Amino acid sequence: MAATERSKDGKDSILEPLCFPEQPVHSSSAPALTSVELLVCLLCSESVPPLQKDNLLKHLLLEHRLVIADVKLIADLPKYMLYWKGRFLEQPVTDFCSVIKTNSTGPAEKQEDYFLLCDVLPEDRLLREKLQQKRLEEVLEQQQKERDEGSFHRLCMFCSEEFTGNRSSLLNHMAREHSFSIGLPDNIVYCNEFLDTLENKLDNLQCLYCEKTFRDKTTLKDHMRKKSHRRINANNHEYDRFYVINYLELGKTWEEVQSEDDRELVDDEDDDWSDWQAHPVSAVCLFCDHQSETMDQIYTHMKEAHGFDLHNLKTELNLKFFQQVKLVNFIRRQIHQSRCYGCQEKFESRAEVLRHIVAEGHVMKLPEMSTWDQPQYYFPTYENDALLCTLSDSDESDETHHSEDIPVIAEDISNLRALQQTSVLNQLLKKRH
Repeated sequence: MAATERSKDGKDSILEPLCFPEQPVHSSSAPALTSVELLVCLLCSESVPPLQKDNLLKHLLLEHRLVIADVKLIADLPKYMLYWKGRFLEQPVTDFCSVIKTNSTGPAEKQEDYFLLCDVLPEDRLLREKLQQKRLEEVLEQQQKERDEGSFHRLCMFCSEEFTGNRSSLLNHMAREHSFSIGLPDNIVYCNEFLDTLENKLDNLQCLYCEKTFRDKTTLKDHMRKKSHRRINANNHEYDRFYVINYLELGKTWEEVQSEDDRELVDDEDDDWSDWQAHPVSAVCLFCDHQSETMDQIYTHMKEAHGFDLHNLKTELNLKFFQQVKLVNFIRRQIHQSRCYGCQEKFESRAEVLRHIVAEGHVMKLPEMSTWDQPQYYFPTYENDALLCTLSDSDESDETHHSEDIPVIAEDISNLRALQQTSVLNQLLKKRH
């Protein structure tokens, strides 16, 4: 989950998109900093240690109205911030950032500019790729050092047999004698830290796969043997930083890299795509954890199980594409913060607010449009929200007659589309156009 901070008006503000529990946010896989580099504000003298990153992101948003997209994918955030601080001293922010105007249809004196710094800008993309490349070089250098190391010394976690020389002897022993494999030695980096992490879990009587805690070592061993849990969970992204494959490409997980490798085996001369099928989208309900593989199913579920008809709201309010985006993100955020989106009453838990919404008949009750038709809701509450990928205008045929109602996100939309890069705003723009 992304960090949640308290803003000046007393309301919670989410600094990064959340992620549904079924599809956890991937860690940045960055190795621990060998020396502490301060994170500097891009526009003033404020600076914080790396562990207080969220405080600086909040400061940028509240004090300077600036948002950095996909922070978790930046390989070296201190150097990234320092670079842009220097550039902003040379040229104004508007030369680099996409500009979003608040209250775009209201009086000019009530409008404010918010700024988005993202990899749609070629200079930003190049910087992120250079930082990623530098980190990859450091990881490969560390990996080679470990592969050549002859002073490795460690006990087996399962039988306490002693191993010296090279790490491969211990890893191969655990795989062969104890059916416990963490992968080929040549695929692993920061091996000692990896083994320390696993040993700490066992010392705390924790299963390495399901991570349940047991009363004693005998019970833990029996559990791991009977349940075939003598392995690590590939979906636990705590381990991502120990596998070289997670450093190969900017913003890609090992699953994505592996699937690309599979696609390379396909004959490029075979252009018959007649049997191609897209992966199911797995959309999540606005109110509960129910998932469906088609949009029709999730819309039907919300209507029948919760009495919420998104299609009807879109038609009644004549919502354009970006208004629908903001409405979905607004409802997501209110539910996440245990607040009724209809009356804004705050509760202790999500279960309580959902009971209130049903009991008070607030399911289809929306506040004034000015409450949720705000620029902060352009940004997804959940970055893997499939509902946002299916929204469309109420009446596409009226697009040319009402183009003045569509808010302008960036100064030059055609250039954004041509870049074909991944960013928060560009994903929305690709869908809209």
